[in-house]
Amino acid sequence: MMSQAITVTVKLFAAYQEAYQQSELVLEFPPQTPAFAVLERLISQHPELKKWQEITRFGVNLQFVSPDTPLVDGDEVVLIPPVSGG
Repeated sequence: MMSQAITVTVKLFAAYQEAYQQSELVLEFPPQTPAFAVLERLISQHPELKKWQEITRFGVNLQFVSPDTPLVDGDEVVLIPPVSGG
C-alpha cells in the first residue's frame, strides 16, 4: 500500500513565530487534511499557543478560509492570530 502525504508551507506570524523562532515551516499531512489540523499540530508541539486557538483565522493561498477547508499538496497556509498595534 502506497503512503500518500501532502506538503504544505506554513507561514508563522506574531505568537506563532515567537514560539517557533522562525517564520515558516514545511509540514506533511494526509491528503484532505483540514486547515485547523495545522494549528492543532502547532499547539501539540507548543501548548502555550492554545490560548490563541479560538481566535486564530486561517488563510490558504492568500485567501481567508474556514478552518475545515481541506488542504492539498503545495498549499501555503497562514495562521493569523489577533494583533495589536499602536
